[in-house]
Amino acid sequence: LILIGGFVQLLAGFLAFRKYDHLGGAAFLTFSALWSHLVNIGAGNSDGFTAGSIAFLVLNAFLIILASSFNAVLLCMTLAMELLTICFLLFTLENLPLPFEIVMLSIFSIICFYGATASLANSMFGKDLMMMGPPLFTVESSEKDTKDPPPCVCPRSHCTSGLRTIADLLNTGAVCGVPTDTVYALAASCKHPQAIEKVYRIKDRPQEKPICIFISNLDQLRAAAPPISPLLWEFMENVYPGGIGCIIKKGEWLKKLGVGAGYSRVGTQDSIMIRVPDLTVLVHLIDMTGPLAITSANPSGEVDSTHHDMVISRLGHKLEGVLCDGESDEVVASTVVNCTKIDESGITIVREGCIPAGKVMQIFESVKNR
Repeated sequence: LILIGGFVQLLAGFLAFRKYDHLGGAAFLTFSALWSHLVNIGAGNSDGFTAGSIAFLVLNAFLIILASSFNAVLLCMTLAMELLTICFLLFTLENLPLPFEIVMLSIFSIICFYGATASLANSMFGKDLMMMGPPLFTVESSEKDTKDPPPCVCPRSHCTSGLRTIADLLNTGAVCGVPTDTVYALAASCKHPQAIEKVYRIKDRPQEKPICIFISNLDQLRAAAPPISPLLWEFMENVYPGGIGCIIKKGEWLKKLGVGAGYSRVGTQDSIMIRVPDLTVLVHLIDMTGPLAITSANPSGEVDSTHHDMVISRLGHKLEGVLCDGESDEVVASTVVNCTKIDESGITIVREGCIPAGKVMQIFESVKNR
């Protein structure tokens, strides 16, 4: 019976921890240890039991204090355990009154049975099926929440309203932090060249470093009818959507793609890098705004931002909004491939990122052979 009692308390403690009830879990595990301690008496060996009981008395006293601010059942259980431990001490001294022992064991058994049953039921079903009672007192923090509000609008990506908020900001010429299928990026609408210029200032980015554009799907590119060879079309169909950006020749066709006044602000004079991201929330955002000018969301020369908190803390005071999407899918940016001479001399890796250069070349050779 002693072993069964210890096992039940251990199980209740484990389930309490699973429910993030750390105090309840600690109490039940302590009681389980005490039940196991009783095996010493059950086996006829009381050596050291007195010292162990005193240790439990001290430990349980702290649990009583904590339980008084938790719930009534746990408080009653810890109080009963304190009195029961006193009974054990009196027993080892052969000075335990029988009526006191019977009353304490009865009370403790009832409280233990109800507490363990309630904890098991509530933890297993994830709701309060059995009442545990209010705490004896509650501790209210005297300090007000001094956490500063975010420096910009920070909606969540899983909310349609959040996506619309960022889209509205971008459509009015704002610069926002957005998640991508690699790392976080700064985004500006290609319809607003002043927003693209602002991206350079926010990042302290050298003007000679071009900014790429993101589109939502390859059909948008086909509709713009760029002068692209069949080999390049086939290559892009095999790498989009994903973490590979293709540099292709620039032309007036970009304006048909939706790159209006920002034509001269993206890419170089002769080329432009285009990428189709493999992230649903960003694709929906681009559908709402048109092509976006994109660059990594970090001060120039510093490491990439892999969480929206990094974007907010580093650049939030310079942005109008950040679309919060948690941890990024990658820790490095995309791989950039120069495809401007794909038919003459093949492709060259400009920057190796999340997609290994070897894999990119393997894709190209496979497409070329077909």
